[in-house]
Formats: sequence, structure tokens, C-alpha cells
Amino acid sequence: MHMILAATSGGVTEILRDTAETFGWNWKLFLSQIISFCIVAFLLRRFAYKPILAILEDRRRKIEEGQLNAEKIKKELAEAEKRYQEILAKANADAQKMIDEARASAAHLSERKQQEAITAAEQIVAKAKEAAVLEHERQMQTLKRELGRLVVETTEKVTGKVLTPDDQKRLQEEAVRQVA
Repeated sequence: MHMILAATSGGVTEILRDTAETFGWNWKLFLSQIISFCIVAFLLRRFAYKPILAILEDRRRKIEEGQLNAEKIKKELAEAEKRYQEILAKANADAQKMIDEARASAAHLSERKQQEAITAAEQIVAKAKEAAVLEHERQMQTLKRELGRLVVETTEKVTGKVLTPDDQKRLQEEAVRQVA
């Protein structure tokens, strides 16, 4: 039995040697190619893949910052709208209170005095509404400028280039149109 195994393993070795010679396989050349491949793979990993991955991670971080800035702007815009509504509601409540008071006191006065009081109250309401509208417009202009500045700043960060004044103006105008 031991001889059969020896004869069989010798035959397998002989077949392998014949096959290697038929296909021109040289173990020394094969070993040197494996070593060369390992060196090239190491150099690519060290000097190509890591810097590329670092650049991609930096770009991902900048995009994430841009998204956070956009969310912050949306929140500020919502807060400004809420403040506008509060100012308008307060102005309406105050105006209504003034109108009611003017009507109550005007009931005791003559028709002419009643008309003067109502007119004055309506003017106060109009002025309060104008003031609320002006405050809203001022807040919106401030937010639009800030939005434009943040869009330009985020675009510069994401693209990695300095924008010309024309590019900045165009981006600010686009952002303002989208907010409006």
C-alpha cells in the first residue's frame, strides 16, 4: 500500500512538472510577479486611495455643512414669519381695542365726535398695519441678504473656488427668488 502511494505521488509530481513546462510556467518569475503586485498594491493604497478617500470625506463634510446652513436659514425664516404674525396679531388686537374704546366713548359724544374718533382709530390701525408690514419687509430683506451670503459661502466651500462678484450676485439673486 505504501508503494502505491509513493508511485502515485511521484506520478502527480511528474504530471505537474510536465504541465508547467508545457505552459511555460516559471516559479521564479511567478514569485517575482507576486512580489511586484504586492508592492504596487501597497503603494496605491498608501499614496492614491487614502488621499482620495480623505478628499471625498472632506467634500461630504462640506455638503453636510451646507445642508445644515440651509436648515438654519429655513428655521430663521420660519421664526421671522412667526414674529411677523405675532406683531400683526398684537397690532390688530390693539387696534381693535382702540376702535372699541373709541366707539364706546363716541356713543356719549355727538355724531361729529364719534366720526373723529373712528377715523383716528382707523388711521392708527392703518399705521400699525403699515408698521407691521415694514417690519416684515425689513426682516425679509435681512434674511434674504443672509441667505444669499450663506449660499455664496456654502457654494465656495463645496466647489472649492473663489466666486467672482458676478457669480456671487447671481447666486444671491437666485436664492432670493427661491425664498420669495
